[in-house]
Amino acid sequence: MSINVGIMGYGNLGSGVELALRTAEDMRLAAIFTRRNPANVPPHGYVPVVGANDAAKWQDSIDVMIMCGGSYNDLPEQTPRMAELFNVVDSFDTHAKIPEHFAAVDKAAKSGGHIGIISVGWDPGLFSLARTYFGAVLPDGADYTFWGRGVSQGHSDAIRRVKGVKDAKQYTVPIESALSAVRNGENPTLTARQKHLRECFVVAEEGADKAAIEHDIKTMPNYFADYDTTVHFVSREELDKNHGGLPHGGFVLRSGATGAEHEHKHVAEFSLKLDSNPEFTAGVLVAYARAAYRLQKEGQSGAKTVLDIAPAYLAAQTGEELRRTLL
Repeated sequence: MSINVGIMGYGNLGSGVELALRTAEDMRLAAIFTRRNPANVPPHGYVPVVGANDAAKWQDSIDVMIMCGGSYNDLPEQTPRMAELFNVVDSFDTHAKIPEHFAAVDKAAKSGGHIGIISVGWDPGLFSLARTYFGAVLPDGADYTFWGRGVSQGHSDAIRRVKGVKDAKQYTVPIESALSAVRNGENPTLTARQKHLRECFVVAEEGADKAAIEHDIKTMPNYFADYDTTVHFVSREELDKNHGGLPHGGFVLRSGATGAEHEHKHVAEFSLKLDSNPEFTAGVLVAYARAAYRLQKEGQSGAKTVLDIAPAYLAAQTGEELRRTLL
C-alpha cells in the first residue's frame, strides 16, 4: 500500500519533492497545495493542484503533508496549523528558533494525534546527525560546521522579504584558512564571522532605496548580523545568467583526542557537494515522510527531529534487507 503524500507549497523545494516521490516506490503524490491561484501553477495532469485553504478537506486522503514553505514567515505558522490535520514534515532551518518551533508543532501534533518532524534537511538534518554521532564517539573534542560555497535557500528567501527587493540569491562562503586549521587538528576557537562570509546578489525594485536595503540585510538578526556580508546590486538579466542555479554543500568536522595523555588525535569529517540544494533537501524530506507515517502507525504522536528517529525508519527496505545489504 502506498503512502499518500501532499506537498504544501510549490516552489523550488516543492518541485524537488515531486521529483523525489517519483523514485519512491512505496509513496505516491496525492495533491499539491498552494497559496497561489491553483490555475497559475504549472499543469499536473496526474495530480490535482488545490488551494491551501482547502487542505482540511483532504484529511482522509493524505497520510503525510510535506511542508515546502520558507522558514522566515511560512513554516512557523503553517507547520503547527497543518500538524493538527496531518502528519507533517518540514525543513525549518532557523537554528536559534528551533526549540520554540518544536514546542509549537509538538502541541499541535499531539492535539491531532499526528507526528510532526521538523528541521529536516541536511543542516539542520543530516549534519545534525553527524555532529551527534561524532560527539558521542569523540567526547573529548570540538565540533566545526562549514557551509558552502553555495546558495542558501533560507537566506535568499529572507532577503526577498526585505522592502524594495524584487529577487535575490545569497551565497554562504567558508573561509578557507579556518577550514584548513580544523582539518590540520589545530582546534581553533572560531566565531561565526571567522568561519564564513555571506555574499548577496540583489535585484532591487525600481526606485528602491538601495542603502536602506543593504542596511536591512546586513543587520538582520539570525541571518546576517553576525557575519561579514557583501551586497551586490545586479540586474534581473545578470542574476538569471550568473546565479540561476542552486548549488550548495558543506562540511561537519569533529577534532578530538583519545589515550591516557590525549596523545592520539582524530578528525572525523562528513561532507556534501550538491548540484541542487532543493532537490537533495527534498530527498531527505521524503525519507522522513516515510518515517512519520510509520511512527504514527505505531501509535506515536507529537513533534520529532532527526535526532529522535532510528535510520531504519527512513528506508523503503525491510529490516532484514537492511541487515543483509547495508549493515
